[in-house]
This record gives sequence, C-alpha cells and structure tokens, in this order.
Amino acid sequence: MEAQAATTPRGKRTRDAIVDAAAALMYVDGVAGTSVDKVLAASGAGKSQMYHYFKNKEQLVAAVIDRYLEQVLGNQPAIFTLASWADLETWTEQLLDVHRRAGGPIACPLGNLAGEVGDNPKLAPLVDQAYRTWESHLARGLATLRDKGELAPGADPDRLAQAAMTSVQGGLLLAHIRHDITALEDALGIALAYLRSHARER
Repeated sequence: MEAQAATTPRGKRTRDAIVDAAAALMYVDGVAGTSVDKVLAASGAGKSQMYHYFKNKEQLVAAVIDRYLEQVLGNQPAIFTLASWADLETWTEQLLDVHRRAGGPIACPLGNLAGEVGDNPKLAPLVDQAYRTWESHLARGLATLRDKGELAPGADPDRLAQAAMTSVQGGLLLAHIRHDITALEDALGIALAYLRSHARER
C-alpha cells in the first residue's frame, strides 16, 4: 500500500512537515534511531495525522528517500541539461560547491540510508531506485553527447553513468569522514577523466 497523498494545501503543509522532520532526524540518527514520537514532536503533527498519510514507518522512510533525492538533485541543477563536456564540468563544480560551504563536506543522505537499509528487502530497492534516477540524468546527458558525435558510438551511457556515480559516492564518503574535500575533488576528477576517455576521436 502506498502512502496517502495530501489533497489540500493545509494537508500538504502537514505532510511536508512530517517528511521534513523525519528526513532531518534520520540524517543524523538513522532510521532505527528515529521513532515516530520523535518525528511527531519535531513536526508538530498529531499521531492521527501521521497515520493518515503513512500507514507504517516504511512508508515514511520511502517518503524520506524521495525527499533526499529532491535535495540531492536540487544541489546539482546542471545534471538536468547536460549537453556538452563543459556542462559535465559545471555539474562537478556544483557538487563541489555544496561541500565547500560551512559545515562541509557533508554526508550524502542517500549514502547514509544505503549503509543502514542496504539489506532490507523492502527499503533497499527504494534507495537503489533513487540512485538510478540520479544516474539516469547523467546517462541522458551522455547519450546526448553520443548523439552529437562527441562520445564514442560504442560507449554505453548507462554504464558510464554508473561508473561516475561509483566514483562520486566514494569521494563523498571519504570527504565527509575525513573532513577533507580533496577526496571528492579527486573522485570527480577521476570520473571526468574516465568519461572523457570515451570521447569520440576526431
């Protein structure tokens, strides 16, 4: 059963408050450390409102995954319009800008969840789908490069996007743990170099 959607502006505000509170708590304390009572206290919502929109905690986690994906993609708008090698460089700079801010480098919220629910048969596929959505925008941009003759005809945009994502996630993890953005800078440099190695020869 899917979570209930809000049908009124007031209902949307309440639902959003619940999801935002859960997302903030789960980012710090994880899914296991975030109780429904904590979410209710942080959101100001009542228990009846919570269970009107989310029948169980798994539905709430699913909504949090969607919210994390929105946040992650919102920090890298260039990924939606990739059409050149310069656009790919802009994309990597946008990723770096997020982690150059005060308090950075920060953990990837999807990466946090993946580490906790990676073996959960119901939640792991939802995190994977979020990653696949993220990758799909990169893959679409690479397909555009291939169609423009700037990427080798035999290159596989999906595999290249997956490889780039692997590098990005590793860089995000080490940069956060070490409080050192150079790990992410190097990972993105490696990703770009790997993608460029598949450029069409002139």
